[in-house]
Amino acid sequence: MRLFLDRADAGRQLAERLNEYTNRDDVVVLALPRGGVPVAFEVASRLAAPLDVFLVRKLGMPGQPELALGAIATGGIEVLNHNLISDLGVSPSTIAGVASRERLELQRRDQAFRGSRPLPIVAGKTVILVDDGLATGATMEAAVTALRAMSPATLVVAVPVGARETCERFTRVADRVVCLASPVPFDAVGLWYEDFAQTTDAEVTDLLRRLS
Repeated sequence: MRLFLDRADAGRQLAERLNEYTNRDDVVVLALPRGGVPVAFEVASRLAAPLDVFLVRKLGMPGQPELALGAIATGGIEVLNHNLISDLGVSPSTIAGVASRERLELQRRDQAFRGSRPLPIVAGKTVILVDDGLATGATMEAAVTALRAMSPATLVVAVPVGARETCERFTRVADRVVCLASPVPFDAVGLWYEDFAQTTDAEVTDLLRRLS
């Protein structure tokens, strides 16, 4: 059973659960690109809030890129899944190599999506951090860690769907977690969308421009 037609549909449903933040001048919506941007666009549009991206890159296992060893985020933040790294016997040099490549991609995306435009000021604000779903949560955890250093007043993690244990874990690191569905078994984010086609750089840029 699919829960959402596509990311835009998921964003519209998610916005309904966040309507208490509508028309507030202290709210900023940040999306994890690329897949989180179409979701966050719908949320920001309905809340009448500014939208921007918060850049995070997953550190995928060589040969198994969907297996997250950790993540890096804007601000030099690195979050590692030490238990998984230990279980798999991944060497520090392997992790360093993956992290180096992902930092280059982080820089490329920052230039592509933001250019010279600075990150919105989040100090003292209510930040709604949006992605299209939570599996291991490694990228979201890196984003939360980085944003905490920027002193938001409130940090809300908002996703249409997520693994139950991951969503529960974020209740301990975010001020609020809004997860519309936590199906069991979960398996993968994409299983809960009719259309889960990859979001392109051009789509991200267009959506950000439309709410600029």
